[in-house]
Amino acid sequence: MILLFIRQHMMWISFFIGLLLVWNIICMLDTGFAAVSIGYLNSVAILLFLLFLTARYFWERASLKNILYQKSLQDVESYRWDLYTRKIIELYEEQRQQQVKIVQKIKFEKSEEQDELLAWVHEIKAPLTAMKLMIEQLEDNKARNRLEQEWIRLHLLVDQQLHQTRLQTIAEDNRLEQVQLRTVIFKEIRQFQTWCMEKGIGFQIDEIEEVVLTDAKWLGFIVRQVLSNAIKYSPHNSEIIVNVTRDVQEHILLKITDVGPGIRPEDLPRIFKKSYTGTIGRETNVATGMGLYLAKRAATSLGILLYVDSIYRKGTTVVFKFPVQNEYVRTFGM
Repeated sequence: MILLFIRQHMMWISFFIGLLLVWNIICMLDTGFAAVSIGYLNSVAILLFLLFLTARYFWERASLKNILYQKSLQDVESYRWDLYTRKIIELYEEQRQQQVKIVQKIKFEKSEEQDELLAWVHEIKAPLTAMKLMIEQLEDNKARNRLEQEWIRLHLLVDQQLHQTRLQTIAEDNRLEQVQLRTVIFKEIRQFQTWCMEKGIGFQIDEIEEVVLTDAKWLGFIVRQVLSNAIKYSPHNSEIIVNVTRDVQEHILLKITDVGPGIRPEDLPRIFKKSYTGTIGRETNVATGMGLYLAKRAATSLGILLYVDSIYRKGTTVVFKFPVQNEYVRTFGM
């Protein structure tokens, strides 16, 4: 605290030292001061200055304690500030209060926009459901398949928007429970059944008996984004492989592999960035750059490590690395 006080009044101390030096030089050069004891005058001046600093220190001690320990300047009147400092603090408090009000207003507007967007997403689900029922009643198989593909694309876009909005509150929205990977995978594959039949894409799925501790809804969303990419970029009459392994630390690894065009090496470090479509996405003009970005954010919030291995022109493998029990305890305090 004393060091803080000295630093705060360093300009006064420097002025006093400079004044004392000038005074000593004048006394040595002016013969009229020859009979005066310069040491005595210096001692008196230094003593008086030290007494002044000591009195000032105890005067400001309460304020310095407040700065050091409480770090709050709200109750300006209760401390012994000088008028100039008090005015500065009052102006600072006014500006801080204005900034707080602005931040609160922005948060409120953001919350309102989020609520409106969620309401819109829920409203649009009704006509989407009606469209789905009408498409299923079409007798023309070719037209029905094409419309179902477009319906799936529209459904995925709405689903992405819904989860993008909810990502901001994922900590409040998730519920960790024992989830069977096989159940989640088959549920998501069924959603793409028409699309896969149209492209002649099949699935090779190993026996999956593993159970993970996670949020089933958000895990389904992540798997859905990965599967949609795999189907989108897989060639016709190809196969997507889904299998589960374990590493040496007993982490469960869920792998989804396609034989599509793969990802260029220069694109790999950026595939999880927002709105990044990559070379293939720009060439085909079918990517939004949001699927993997949202999947990565959701996976990170659940403690799942999501990464990609790819060989250009040969295929891509997306790996879900689930944490083991003790890592869940550290992450979620369970």
